[in-house]
Amino acid sequence: MTRITGTQQPPGSKARTRATAGAGLLLLGTLLTGCGAEPGDIPLSEIRPESPTAAPDPSPSASPGVIGAANSDAHNGLIVSRAYTDATRTTSAIVTLGPDGADQHPVTQPPERALDDRPDWSPDGRAIAFDRTDPQSGTARLWTVSAGGDNPHQISQLCDTSSATTDCANEDERAPAFSPDGKQLAFSRSWGALDAAHNNQVQYSDLYLMSPDGTSVQRLTFLTNDKPYSGAVSNPSWSPDGKQLTFEYRTSATGQPANSRAVYVVGADGTGLRQLTPWELRAGDRASWSPDGTQILFTTYPAGPDNAPGGGIYTVHPDGTAVGALTPAPSDVFYGSAAYAPDGKSIVFAQAPAGSGADLYSMRPDGTGVTRLTNTADKWLGRPAWGTAAPAAAQAPQSDAPTAAPSAAAPSAPVPSAPAPSDAPSAPAAETPAQAQGQPKTDDTQLPDEDDDN
Repeated sequence: MTRITGTQQPPGSKARTRATAGAGLLLLGTLLTGCGAEPGDIPLSEIRPESPTAAPDPSPSASPGVIGAANSDAHNGLIVSRAYTDATRTTSAIVTLGPDGADQHPVTQPPERALDDRPDWSPDGRAIAFDRTDPQSGTARLWTVSAGGDNPHQISQLCDTSSATTDCANEDERAPAFSPDGKQLAFSRSWGALDAAHNNQVQYSDLYLMSPDGTSVQRLTFLTNDKPYSGAVSNPSWSPDGKQLTFEYRTSATGQPANSRAVYVVGADGTGLRQLTPWELRAGDRASWSPDGTQILFTTYPAGPDNAPGGGIYTVHPDGTAVGALTPAPSDVFYGSAAYAPDGKSIVFAQAPAGSGADLYSMRPDGTGVTRLTNTADKWLGRPAWGTAAPAAAQAPQSDAPTAAPSAAAPSAPVPSAPAPSDAPSAPAAETPAQAQGQPKTDDTQLPDEDDDN
């Protein structure tokens, strides 16, 4: 069964919605009004406002002199991350750890060779959304689990597995992100025929919104609607007021410009689409908004061979001004995605020295005070998100986390315990997991798993 059309639903309806291709073409012009050109054709001179402002006014509760400190009383709880469970990095699970990096605790137990990734906290710290890539099909689906690891559920996907329509071919759903009020999940969806001549690039890819139980689905962007095979959209992140989202747009070999990437911003109602970072920065993965909404944190991934160093962690104002680097340049290490702490006074990020696996680090919002949090490089911890869940609360069973219909999963071994700390470089990285169906091959840089999702 295929669920189609983009009509509004009556209150309480459990049916899914999807905008038709015709509606997509109609709305595309509206979405691009603020850009002056189609995505991929935007000159650098047009990605900034005509009258750029200084840093937006922080909220009244912000701490003076502390970038991103929206609430000095905010509780910095557990960090959630992706961790590999085997030396060959073919299986990954979601783990939580304390703000100091201690007490790693697995909250998912994926089937062998499945990849659990891109976790995000619910605003109340009681649930974690993530995606799971199937080892057979290479496609990802959305899941939720309680902060303590109880009640894992797959959120029902947009297309039934029995559907053979073009709109459901090679469907892939990943990178869920909770809205600040917890009432919506933003996620990326790819679907359509594959381009065998260009590394099986998928035909369409855009952002969607839905309720955490999998209902009330709406298509948010139409970047690839009339430009099939041009690129992939992923890694949404909400502004603190819930009015805007950032996301990564990564162009394909046939995109304009080819094989590049940038961070975009769009309103939660689908309007105001604009490019935030210039193509030459090659910004990607999930950006992170400071709690007061004045800064957006992002990571860059330079072109070159896999695992090549040279990227960095940057900040930018939401209007696209004041791009600044927080990490040294040129860099001789790999940087993964970064995220603000709930109180805005710290940043957690992934980093891997040359020839070693990735660990989590923290630093102040100005890039100083870098502190190593973990020493388990064999797990390649990455894609961290900082929540408010207290360690004790996270261990307690939760029965009312957002759920959908249960989905059976084969049992597998839990994440192994951390080895004794060692600063010695690990052996060369093993071959990365199989490419997801319909996702362009990673052609660059950094943590090999940090930019393999588009």
